[in-house]
Amino acid sequence: MSTRMLSRALLLLTIAGLLTACPKPVRPPERAPSAPPAPSAVQDATIYDVDAEKSTLHVLVYRGGALARLGHNHVMSVRGMQGRLWSHTTTAKSGFDVSFPVAQMIVDDPEARRAAGSDFPPDVPDDDREGTRRNMLRAEVLDAERYPTIALKSVNVAGSATNPQVTARVTIRDASRDVSLQPAISIDGNRMTVRGELDLLQSDFGIKPFSAALGALTVQDRLHVKFDVVAVRRSNP
Repeated sequence: MSTRMLSRALLLLTIAGLLTACPKPVRPPERAPSAPPAPSAVQDATIYDVDAEKSTLHVLVYRGGALARLGHNHVMSVRGMQGRLWSHTTTAKSGFDVSFPVAQMIVDDPEARRAAGSDFPPDVPDDDREGTRRNMLRAEVLDAERYPTIALKSVNVAGSATNPQVTARVTIRDASRDVSLQPAISIDGNRMTVRGELDLLQSDFGIKPFSAALGALTVQDRLHVKFDVVAVRRSNP
């Protein structure tokens, strides 16, 4: 096989195998802890409903290994986000409870790749994007058929109303992990906007990052998540 053909074969392996299982064992994920209280249980809070059309969440997936140059970084974009945020004069009583359908995630949307920066050139072929999406939804990865949603809920909120310190519980495939983040929050009339970033490890949720060529070609365990959630104040009954 020529060097050119070998490079092409490795590139196809990277795209087709994004986030698929590798032989390396991953510790079993923990069961999801008890859910935080629903907004209806919070007294005197102002509740905002997520605007799915205006809200965005992007998961940045990075290549790794000695042959990383032969692969692609990827952007997974969320559509159909739903849920509620609630604001209280006491910051600790504020919070959120949002989720989105796994099956509606979009892989490598050209506009999302351009927005993600120079590490994500918008030149991924349509067939490769569709192949990556199919692998992402497989039982070995996100298992969309058994676990159709990914959820993010507040566990603890402290600090200022505009830049709080938040502990959030992320649930993927019935496995949950608590993460820390410091979103920027703004309110303009009846509209609340929450922007922020966080990192996740696939292995924390029982997902085995892709690895090929004896580890020379991999998908990094770390995922970087960027979100911009817009929510509209709920009218009083």
